[in-house]
Amino acid sequence: MIWTDFDLMLIVPAFLAGTLVLSIHIPLGQEVLKRGIIFIDIAIAQIAALGVIAATVFGGELASWQIQLFAGFSAITGALLIHWLEKNHTSILEALIGLLFVLAASGGLLLASYAPHSDELLHDLLVGQILWVSTEQLLWVASLYIPLLLIWFNVSDKQRSILFYLVFSLAVTASVQLIGIYLVFASLIVPAIASRKISNPNTRLIIAYGIGLSGYILGLIASLAFDLPTGAVTIWTLLAVVIIVKPMINRTSV
Repeated sequence: MIWTDFDLMLIVPAFLAGTLVLSIHIPLGQEVLKRGIIFIDIAIAQIAALGVIAATVFGGELASWQIQLFAGFSAITGALLIHWLEKNHTSILEALIGLLFVLAASGGLLLASYAPHSDELLHDLLVGQILWVSTEQLLWVASLYIPLLLIWFNVSDKQRSILFYLVFSLAVTASVQLIGIYLVFASLIVPAIASRKISNPNTRLIIAYGIGLSGYILGLIASLAFDLPTGAVTIWTLLAVVIIVKPMINRTSV
């Protein structure tokens, strides 16, 4: 695309989708780092994707809400399993989470071989179709995230043990179908890692949100301007923003 033909309105729905995703994934990503279970996000995202694939294969022509139920049930089951593993197998938890990811990913590949348009389905779940989100998608994701955010920010740290897994699984279920597994992982981890040394929790959140939103808007613009895959380039622009603002973040955390 040449710059004279560039229309910013084309990226408004996608930016709204990214803003919704970041709204809940920023605090959840910080919680993931605090708990030291880095790969829980990509594992549960893959389990949610497995639910979508299973619904597509076994359910045939299902309504969108039916697929969401299938994916949500899969993600919650995976989250509760990881919660049980955390309590009973702490010393090897990361290894077990990695194993769950591999099992869900390979299971998804096996099931997808029976799905119509399997390549397109796998592509959408991995890298997403953020540029083509609909108003209906944005509305139902917002209706899910708003109560989840209210719950998350209105409970104490002591109450967040099992709640974390439930909120996380529901949020990731929706996010995967909006932006894909890869960008879900980057949205959770990159801003959280960049802001982790800031002691003030409110400042840490603000900086993390700023990094996430900047990375998304630059990624969307680059995608349209240079005809690049949106999810993939946004992951790189998130990293670029971190590299640029890292010196300022270091001064803030001193």
